[in-house]
Amino acid sequence: MAELDLNRLDNMQYDVLREIGNIGAGNATTALSQMINSKVAMNVPKVELLEFKELSDIVGGAERIVVGILFTLGDDIDGMMMFMLDKQAARHLVNILMGIGEMDTGKDEDKDFTEMELSALNEIGNIIAGAYLSSLSMLTKMTISSSIPYMAIDMAGAILSVPAIEFGKIGDRALLIETEFGDDIKAVNGYFILIPSLNSYGRILKSLGL
Repeated sequence: MAELDLNRLDNMQYDVLREIGNIGAGNATTALSQMINSKVAMNVPKVELLEFKELSDIVGGAERIVVGILFTLGDDIDGMMMFMLDKQAARHLVNILMGIGEMDTGKDEDKDFTEMELSALNEIGNIIAGAYLSSLSMLTKMTISSSIPYMAIDMAGAILSVPAIEFGKIGDRALLIETEFGDDIKAVNGYFILIPSLNSYGRILKSLGL
C-alpha cells in the first residue's frame, strides 16, 4: 500500500475518521453515564486533522490552563492518545461525579483540585479513553493496548508539546475529535486527540477497506 498522505485524505477517508469519533463518543457517553449514575448527553461537533501547532488554539490558546490525560498506544496501533479539557469543564465533570451541586464557577475554577478530585478526573479520563479505544478496536478488528494514564494540569502549549516532540519526526498532524458533554445543568467541551503513527493511520483505513 502506498504511504498515506495526511494532507491528501479523500472525503471517504475523512468520513471514516469522523465516524470513529461518533462511535467513540457514543461508547464514552454510555460509560460515563454509568459511572456517574446520571444521564449525560454527548455529541461530536467537530472532527479535524490538524497540525500540532494549531491544537492549542482550539482549546483557547497556548496559555490556557487545561487538564490533559495522556496514554501511549501499543500492539496493532502505535502512537499517543490524549483527552484534554479546560479547568472549568474538568471542575464541572468532577462536581457531577462527586454529587456536588454547581457552585460559583468563577471562584471554584481557580481552586486547586484535591487528591480525591484528581483521582476522579483520572478515572473519567480512563473511562472515556477506554471507550474510544474499545470502539476503535471493534470497528477495525485490531488489538489496541494503552499505557497507564499520565495526567498533567498545565498550559495547553506545554501539555501539547509532549506528543509534538515525540511524534514530530514522523508527522505533524493529529486527529482532533471535539466532544460536547452535557447534563441538565450545562454542556462543556472536551477534546480527544488521537496521534497514531503514519503507519497506524494506514492500517486503520486499510482494516476498514480503504
